[in-house]
Amino acid sequence: MKIAILSRNENLYSTRRLKEAGEKLGHEVDIIDTLHCYMDISSSRPAVRFKGKALPYYDAIIPRIGASVTFYGTAVVRQFEMMGTFSVNESVAISRSRDKLRSMQLLSRKGIGMPRTGFARQPDRIDDLIKNVGGAPVVIKLLEGTQGIGVVLADTQKAAESIIEAFMGLNANILVQEYIKEAGGADIRCLVVGGKVVAAMKRQAAAGEFRSNLHRGGQASLVRLSPAERKTAIDAAKTMGLNMCGVDILRSNRGPVVMEVNSSPGLEGIESATGKDVASMIVEFIVKNAKPNNTKTRGKG
Repeated sequence: MKIAILSRNENLYSTRRLKEAGEKLGHEVDIIDTLHCYMDISSSRPAVRFKGKALPYYDAIIPRIGASVTFYGTAVVRQFEMMGTFSVNESVAISRSRDKLRSMQLLSRKGIGMPRTGFARQPDRIDDLIKNVGGAPVVIKLLEGTQGIGVVLADTQKAAESIIEAFMGLNANILVQEYIKEAGGADIRCLVVGGKVVAAMKRQAAAGEFRSNLHRGGQASLVRLSPAERKTAIDAAKTMGLNMCGVDILRSNRGPVVMEVNSSPGLEGIESATGKDVASMIVEFIVKNAKPNNTKTRGKG
């Protein structure tokens, strides 16, 4: 089987592991810089070009699309879909998951547990916005933030109002969420592949920090999931339409609540914490499902 990994950096852990796993299982794997792809979209025969040549037909692609290049990256994925190539995650599902507001609305509509959340651009009553999610302390997030950047914990009503006013002054879109104090600065990352949780780890925030992201000094460890947590992760992935994703869950007093669904989760932390060969599981999923035009939208979404 011929597989392409769409990644801007061939030296990233996740990219290297996917290539190693694919080749170990006997497949031909290429790494292609997404931003250096360009597309012929006027022809009746869609193509993706790279370094002056049309790329060959690939049975499957593995999109490793960074948040900063979502718009162009999903356009490249869509072009491959139009060519009949199977994508581990479809372009429309990647776009859906990257829009935090849309993600929350979809999860809410399906009745999946999540923190009380408010969305605002220029609210006339900031105090009511804060009250509506349960009052201070609250978590305030930039809609476009990643890896914990643009996420602020406001301990008091006054602090929350000041932070929201500051973001409003920058014309930023923000989410205001209840603070799940009982989570104790920890969350659970569930790695879902093909509708199954194949690995899970607990991420504990560093001392003095409430964000548990490993990029911010969080520590990862093996965790045992409850049936409710496993079901929540699977339901969240299904709602987003993602075949492979990381689902971040907090343990609240009312059960598991979803913080985020990540369409391009890193593999280093979870493989190290669990000892599982997640990369090979992803490749095995591709082998079972990579048939021509085996996508829901075929690039039309």
